Amino acid sequence: MYKTLAFILFAILFACCKQNESVNFSITYSQALSEQAQDGRLLLLLSTDSTAEPRFQISDDLKTQLVFGIDVENWASGSQQIIRNNAFGYPIQSLKEIPAGDYYVQALLNRYETFTLKNGKTAKLPPDKGERQQWNQKPGNFYSKPTKVTIHKTGETISIELTESIPPIEEPKDTKYVKHIKIQSKLLTEFWGKPMYLGAHGLVPEGVDEHPEARYPLMIYHGHFPADFGGFSETPPPADMDTSDYSSRFGIYGYKKFQAQEAYNFYKQWTSKNFPRFLVIEIQHANPYYDDSYAVNSANVGPYGDAIMQELIPEIEKQFRGIGEGWARFTNGRSTRGREALAVQMFYPDEFNGCFAACPDPIDFRAYCLVDIYKDKNAYWYDSEFKKLPIPSHRNYLGQIQSTMQHSNYFELALGTKSRSGQQWDIWEAVYSPQGEDGYPKRIFNKETGDIDSTVAAYWKEHYDLRYILERYWITLGP
Repeated sequence: MYKTLAFILFAILFACCKQNESVNFSITYSQALSEQAQDGRLLLLLSTDSTAEPRFQISDDLKTQLVFGIDVENWASGSQQIIRNNAFGYPIQSLKEIPAGDYYVQALLNRYETFTLKNGKTAKLPPDKGERQQWNQKPGNFYSKPTKVTIHKTGETISIELTESIPPIEEPKDTKYVKHIKIQSKLLTEFWGKPMYLGAHGLVPEGVDEHPEARYPLMIYHGHFPADFGGFSETPPPADMDTSDYSSRFGIYGYKKFQAQEAYNFYKQWTSKNFPRFLVIEIQHANPYYDDSYAVNSANVGPYGDAIMQELIPEIEKQFRGIGEGWARFTNGRSTRGREALAVQMFYPDEFNGCFAACPDPIDFRAYCLVDIYKDKNAYWYDSEFKKLPIPSHRNYLGQIQSTMQHSNYFELALGTKSRSGQQWDIWEAVYSPQGEDGYPKRIFNKETGDIDSTVAAYWKEHYDLRYILERYWITLGP
C-alpha cells in the first residue's frame, strides 16, 4: 500500500513539474515598426495583476512580477525569437519554474545601437532618448499589447507580436524663471563615436532681466536626469486637491499636495526681497549605461567629469551670466548627487568653493553598501563556515528586508547582460571598472554567483574610492 501511495505521489509531482516545462514564447515584430534588423534585449513580461501593463510591474521590491530576457542581434522583422526555459529570469530564474495558471503577457525590445568607441572597440548599448534610461518608457522601443494567456500545456508555444512603439518625449519649455540648455559635447562625441549631448535645467534669480549688468554665483545639483526643474512652482496647489494618494516611502497620505505646496513656498521665498540672488542648475548627463554619469571620467562611460566642467558649466555661466570663478560655485546633493558633489569637489578642487553632500552613494568601498569589496570574497552571501545567510540590499523603514544583493543583481541580469540593465549596480560597475577586451565593463563580481574579482576591486580603489583618494592626496586636497 505504501509503495502504491508513494508511486502515486511521485507521479503527481512529476506531472506538475512536467506540466509547463517546455512552454516557449515565439516573438516577432511588425515590419511596420522597422524594416531594419534590430539588436537589443528582448524581454518577456508576465503578470497576474491586471491593474497595469506588465512592463510597469517589474521592480526590485516584493511586488515585482516576472521578467525573462535574451540578447538578440540582427533580428529581422517577421523572423521569430524563441524565449525558452534557458532565458534568464527574475525573480524566478527559469520559465519551467513558474506556476501554471493565468497570466497577462507582454514582450518588449529594448533596442541597442552600435557605438564605435575612441579606442576602436565597439559596444551595443541602449542610447539615451530623454527618458532617464527607463527601458519600459524609452522612445522607439518596440512592445506588444498585453494579452491574457493560460500556461498549462506541455510543449506549448505562445506567439506574441510586437506592434507598438513608444513615442518621443516632448522637450520642456522655458518660463520666466526656469530655463533650459543643451549642448553637443566634443569630448563625449569623440569618446562615443557619435553625437552626444549634455543639458541642464536652470533656475534664474528674481530681477535677472532688470539688472543686465549683474553676474551671479552658481549652485550645481547633478540630478538623476530630471525631466524639468523640480520643486519650484509659481502657482499654489488647489485647495481641494485630492489627498488620498499614499507614499509608501514616507508613510503618509497626500504627499503630492505636500510637494506642490512646498514647491510654491520655494517660489515665494525665491522671489522675496531679501533672498540671495544666485543661479541653480540641475545637470542632465544621461548616457548609454544610465540616467546619470556620476560626473567623473570613466573608462566605460567616458570623460563626463571634464565634459561637464570644461564644456557645459562655461556655457551655462555664459548664457545665464554666472561669475565663472571657482570661489563663486558650490555643489550639493543627496544619494547619487551626494556622491557626485563630493567627487567633483575632490577631482576639481579649485573649481568649487564647497559641497554639501547628504547620504551619498558608497564613497568608501570597504562599505559598498554591506559589502567590503577588498576583504569579502562574495557579494551575495555572508562569510560563514556553516550558515548560508544572504546579504540584504534594501530594507523598508521598519528594517524589514525587501531585497537581497543576489535578488537585486538577478533583477538587473534579467534586464541586460554586460552591465546594460540601466540600473544601480550596473552603473556603479560601468563607471568604476576598467574596460574589458570586449568593450564592456569588467565585472566587480560575477553576476550569477556573487564572487568578487579582487583585481577589479583594486582598480576601483585607486581611481574612485573617495576615502582612499582623500587619504592619499590629503597634502594637496586638505588645503
